[in-house]
Formats: sequence, C-alpha cells, structure tokens
Amino acid sequence: MRGRRAAPAKVRGPRRRIVPASCGQDAIVADARSRSQPGDRRRRCGRAKPSGPPILAASSARNHGLSLSTASAQPSQDYQRRELYLFALYRVLEAGLLALLVFGPVAKLQPQVGHEALVAGVSIVYFAVSLLLLMQARKAKSLTGPTLIGVGIDIVVATLVAHAVPSAGSGVALMLLFNVGSASLLLSLRTGLIVASLASAGLAIAYLWTLLVEQQQPRPLAELMMFTVSFLAIATLTHQLRVQMRATEALAERRGAEAIRLAEINELIIRRMRTGVLLVDREAQIRLANEAAMLLLGEGAAGTRHLAEAAPELALRLSEWLRSGLGNDTPLRLGGDQFEVVPRFARLLANSDNTLIFLDDTSLVSRRAESLTLAAMGRFSASLAHEIRNPLAAISYAAQLLEESRELPDGDRRMVQIIHQQCMRTNSIVESVLGLARRERATAEHIELVSFLRNFIEEFRQSVPDETDNITLAAPQPLVPALVDPKHLHQIVTAMVQNARRHGHLPGEPARITLHAYRLDDAPVIDIIDRGPGIPEAVVPQLFRPFFTTSEHGTGLGLYIARELCRANGASLDYVPVPGGGCCFRIGMPGQHTLLPA
Repeated sequence: MRGRRAAPAKVRGPRRRIVPASCGQDAIVADARSRSQPGDRRRRCGRAKPSGPPILAASSARNHGLSLSTASAQPSQDYQRRELYLFALYRVLEAGLLALLVFGPVAKLQPQVGHEALVAGVSIVYFAVSLLLLMQARKAKSLTGPTLIGVGIDIVVATLVAHAVPSAGSGVALMLLFNVGSASLLLSLRTGLIVASLASAGLAIAYLWTLLVEQQQPRPLAELMMFTVSFLAIATLTHQLRVQMRATEALAERRGAEAIRLAEINELIIRRMRTGVLLVDREAQIRLANEAAMLLLGEGAAGTRHLAEAAPELALRLSEWLRSGLGNDTPLRLGGDQFEVVPRFARLLANSDNTLIFLDDTSLVSRRAESLTLAAMGRFSASLAHEIRNPLAAISYAAQLLEESRELPDGDRRMVQIIHQQCMRTNSIVESVLGLARRERATAEHIELVSFLRNFIEEFRQSVPDETDNITLAAPQPLVPALVDPKHLHQIVTAMVQNARRHGHLPGEPARITLHAYRLDDAPVIDIIDRGPGIPEAVVPQLFRPFFTTSEHGTGLGLYIARELCRANGASLDYVPVPGGGCCFRIGMPGQHTLLPA
C-alpha cells in the first residue's frame, strides 16, 4: 500500500475553523484562534504546540447599533403594577385637593361645614394613607390586596365627606367614578361590581343619614340612582377594557418572543453561512461581519474597521460598483494566503447608505464540482467493477481447474499461480472500488476520541489474539472531543492500522503501533505512528493517489479511500515524518466551531 520515509504530504487545503463571535466597543475584534497553513500541521509527530496565524472572529452588531435581536417584551405584571402606581398617585392628588379645600386659602370661600373637625381629620388621615399606599405601590407583590384597600379607603372617605359637606356630594361622587373605574381595571369583573356596589351604598348611607337623622333635604334621589348606574357601568366597561388590554399585551408578548426567536435564528444563519457577509457604511467602515467573512478577510483585518485597510482590493471593487452600478465577477484574492472570492454588492435598503457585501468562496464551488465529478466517477467505477467481476471469476475458476491437472509442467504451473494471484489482487481492487462507491454520507456526531481509541484497541486485540504486533494508546489529555462520523472514523483508523501492520515494522520484528489522541491548535487530532523503515521522500507525493502501491500484493486504494472518508467528514489526512525512523499519519478532525464542507 505504501513505501517509506520523508517529507510532508498535504491532502487537502487549510481547514476552516470558526471561533465564537466577540466584540469590542468600536472595532472588529480579533480572537486568537489559529488556522493551519500548508505545512503548519506537519510538525514533529506527537507534539501539540500551537502555531500558525490567528483568524478573526465575527464582529458583533450590538456595539454599532445594528443588533440582530430585539428587546424582550416586559411581562404584563409590570404594566399592572404601573397602573396600580398611577392609581395611587391619583389618590394622592385627590387627598391633596381635599386638604387644600379644608386648610387652604379657598376654605373661606366654601359654604359652612357642619362637621369641620370630621372633615379636617379625614383629610389629614386620607392624605397620609395615600402617601403610604403610593410608596408601597412599587413594591407590591400582589395587586388585589393594595387595590381593594385603596378603593375601600376611597369609598369610606367619600362617604364621610358627602355626609359632612352635603353640597359637595356631586363632586365627590364624580371623583369616585374614576376610583371605581381604576380599581376595576386591576380586579376581576365580580370584584369590580362589588366595589361599584359599595361605592353606591356609601353614597346611599350619606343620603339616608342626611334625610333621616339630620332631617335635612338631601340631593335629589334621581341623582343618587344615576351615580349608582354610572358606578356599575364604569366597572363593567373598564373590566372589558382590561380584558382587551390583557389580550393585546399577551399578543404583543407572543409577537415579541417570536421576533426574538426569529432574530436569533437569523443571527445564527448569518454567522454560520459559508458565504461571507459584510455591512459597510458610506465611509466604507465595517459595521457588521459574519465569521466566514472574517476568515476570508484574513489577518490583515485584525483590529481595523475600515474596509480599505482590511481588504484594499475589495474596497476598490466597492468604489467601482458605487460609481458605475456594475459588478465584476472576476475572482479576487483578499490576501496572499487566502482563498479566492467573488464579491457581490447590494444596497441594504433602497435609500440607505449602507452596503451589503457578499463574498462567495470559489473553493467551495470547486469542491462541490469535484464532489459531483467524483460521485459520477464512483457510479461509473462501480458499474465497471461489476462488469469486471464476471470474467474475472471465470478466469480464476479456469486457473484453479488448470492447476489441478497432474500433467501440467512445473513452469506452466508457476504461470497458473501467477494468474491466480493476480485474479485475487484484481478482485481486491474491485472490492475496494465497490466499497468506495457504496460509501454513505457522513453523519457527524460528538464523540470522545480517547474512549473511542481505547475501545478500538480492545476490539483489535480480541479479533487477532495471537498476533505479536503491539498497539498502544497515548493520550496526554483525558478528554479529546471531536465532531465526526464514528463509523467512518473506525474505518479510517482500521485501514491505517492495517497499513502500519503490513509496512510499519522492520524485517523479522513485530509492528509497534501507537495511537496518539490530543488537541493541536484547538482541533482534535489522531496520530497513527509506527517504528518501521519510513517512506522514501520520492514516494511521498504519490501516497494518496489511487492504485499507487509499492507492494506486489497491495491494491493502492487503502490510503486513497481513507483520505476520501476524511474529506467527507471535513477532516484531513497528512503524512508526518517521525524523527529517528518510522512514519506518522495524522487525522485532523473538525473542531467545535468548524464549518464542515457541504
């Protein structure tokens, strides 16, 4: 399957790893998460020193007035508590007005009061209690109790004032209408009607006291009846208004919650899009950028908000588009080590000075086209392999029959053995091609690599108990989480271990294989290390080519299939030389914030 020793061989481009967004007060913030450049991951095997240039995190719109989420709606309890506070504030106004009429300069203009001491005492107590209820309104946990206490005091005070000053009865009743209505906004319909009935009863008591006890001519009975009906009507109408208000508040809260969820979904979609998205203002200041855009801008955008400093060529394209209105579809490389992108521009709104810039990574399109091509070739290869199998089986069967002949010369018998061996090799190639064509789509899962490899080694030892080959696990970190398809990873590790067993040992010695799991540049990594003779430097560039092999019994598809499975999972498979002999194949898997290829 492979030869030995040498220089690094990279099988895929730099992997994209995204870090969570963070923001500064006035600038797009760079978060130190590194992206491996070609050669960065091919350090000495088994070492996990972080290196490589940092990549930028997405800037947050919240510090620039472009929040992607809305403020949450306040619960209806806050509105009711505010209504209770306003009700208590109105009560203080009533009490102050009563005290002004009793103790103020206008007291001399009032008609003779029959019970001056009663009115004075009631006004003082009413004002003090009103202030106390006002201070407690903000702290009230329950609305029903303070409301009933307050309106009860209002009714008692109104009854006493109407009794002491009969001429002011109509004014007192009119002011009490507002108290009854306000209380009904905070109470149930039944309780509101009871409050209205008590208010009517208070006025009726004052009316009867004046008529029967003091034997004076009270207000007309029709006026009392009109106020009674008004109290009941106000209680009913304000309760209906309360029901409508609560329904409106509930609808507003639901709409607010939906808006928050939609904003969060939109923000997540924008952040995780593979297309870079930039929002710039009329001065070409970057106001918003998603994670893909910050990756595509590269290191040059660190700590800057001006597009001309982050990507001068992109700023020129933007100026041309603003001047002519015509786009340029020519791919643009934003940095020396960055991917080529095709920028597209659009106004945020019809009359807005803000511009949206979409950066389409051409490498994604190329990878999709390559995937489609490989899929078509896989289907064709599978069909071709099926067609090869039938004549191959006939050739193998004929060779076996010919080999059983007693009259076959020794020289011809050797030729028959060669035919049989090559038939087996060809059949192995057919099996590999069919397995590649039947490959299922990767289903990434969160797994823990140390426990995964420990179980793998246990299964290996149970499957080949008599083997002298030694396989061990090295895990300097107790937990190494990864995002990968466990079935595919098992197939990849199996292929690499079998490869190391065949080629990774010195003549006459058993194979010594080490599976090393750790994190490199914050990404999970598995090294498959052997202590064999190594791989010649001239062979390294061809290691992962299909059908390339230095063994007469190999198919040349093992490393190729392992690499394709890695690519399907957004992972990489690299050859890393080992100082002092041997070789290392490194499986680099997606980190927690990696954008997997589509």
